[in-house]
Amino acid sequence: MLKFDLTRPFLSRRGVLRASLGVLAASTALSAVTSSAWAKKVKPAALSDQDKADVARIETYLNGITTMRAKFQQVDAAGNIAFGMIYVRRPGFLRVQYDPPSQVILVADSIAVSYYDAELNQLNQAPLGLSPLWFLLRDHVSLGGDVTVTSFDRAPNAFQIGIVQTDEPDAGTVTLVLGDHPLDLQQWTIVDDKGQQVRVGLYNAEFGVQLENKLFRTPEKKRKGN
Repeated sequence: MLKFDLTRPFLSRRGVLRASLGVLAASTALSAVTSSAWAKKVKPAALSDQDKADVARIETYLNGITTMRAKFQQVDAAGNIAFGMIYVRRPGFLRVQYDPPSQVILVADSIAVSYYDAELNQLNQAPLGLSPLWFLLRDHVSLGGDVTVTSFDRAPNAFQIGIVQTDEPDAGTVTLVLGDHPLDLQQWTIVDDKGQQVRVGLYNAEFGVQLENKLFRTPEKKRKGN
């Protein structure tokens, strides 16, 4: 299990907003993608034959995830920590729900990513395709072509793999940490175009579980008077 410094404070609302958008829809997803993003070239990692074989194993493993439910610990660049639950149903659906006192949820409904703060009754949305984690929610996960592997490192029974969207690198870089024997997704780190970093560690993960449709309903703002 991943370990974090639990003595640090819970994220402020601003910190949750910044970190949450980093997790699901990096800052560029809330504005137009600039022409420089399209001009930017991505340098792929130099992979050995063994690396390529392991990347292929990881790709197969990720494609085998149909549903997932897990607790998470989220750490921002300042070391502040938030906790919650994450639900995934591939393709296209994801829910991130923060523990109280936060009233923030994020939902991907296969089309858009919605950020809703119930306390402020504030709703923000962005195209799912600009989320750095979009590759994980696709019908078929491919670690090649429109996704570029930019780094690959190994340790005893573990891998770390860096990924970007080939044509939209400013949507954010993703670094996955997986255990091996068996393969096990443990952590990801996202860095947006401004260098803001968010790390999410998973624990008590369950795979292949039944998840209710209501978990992935797009949040709606409360009407006045309700």
